[in-house]
Amino acid sequence: MSVPRFFCDAPLSAGTRIALPDALAHHALRVLRLRAGESVVLFNGQGGEYPATLDVDGKAGFAQLGAFDPREAELAGRITLVQGLPSGDKMDWVVEKSVELGAARVCPIAAQRSVLQLSGPRLDKRVAHWQRIAQSAAEQCGRNRLMTVDAPLSLADWLALPADGPRLLCHPDAETDLAGLLQDTPALTSLTLLVGPEGGWSDKELAQAREAGVQAVRFGPRVLRTETAGLALIAAAGALLGW
Repeated sequence: MSVPRFFCDAPLSAGTRIALPDALAHHALRVLRLRAGESVVLFNGQGGEYPATLDVDGKAGFAQLGAFDPREAELAGRITLVQGLPSGDKMDWVVEKSVELGAARVCPIAAQRSVLQLSGPRLDKRVAHWQRIAQSAAEQCGRNRLMTVDAPLSLADWLALPADGPRLLCHPDAETDLAGLLQDTPALTSLTLLVGPEGGWSDKELAQAREAGVQAVRFGPRVLRTETAGLALIAAAGALLGW
């Protein structure tokens, strides 16, 4: 049985005894029913992890930290997924699996054809929800750094931000093939992938992307659902670049 891993948003140092945050203690002691003396692993998202031993005092939980373990599970390069907001709870799936596949960042886009539209307190609540999913996914898959999940932007506002490496927009009618393009640029250290919502990008959004220097690429002969396309692109890009 694998040792339970927990993200702990606090300074961690080898050989110290720390009080666990209330939410973490509740999950470990009440939900997972871990007991005093059991082994866990803590990480704070700054890299590496700490083996630890649980201690319990009433409802409070503590951890005695062992030696720092610098182990990492990151890709060799940075992949950002720019995801047109899909309907329902599909974004939950996209966030979770993007963490598992090693993406560094997910940028939701309130696209013109997005069914899901968020604003105000509902927007804040949904972003916090996605960030919790990213945290849980990192705990499960062994990553010691948290994937960033941004608040949704329009495509125009996102395009105005500084680029993090080449920006590739997935489109079934593109002339350039993803595999051929990446095999011709093996020295990349970062890459951004854009995937539209269920209805795809609008003509206006496609024009905005072209004007901003985003390159359209096709990915195979089949049209993938929006919640599948980005994940397939992350996996394929990481493999093609040897990351």
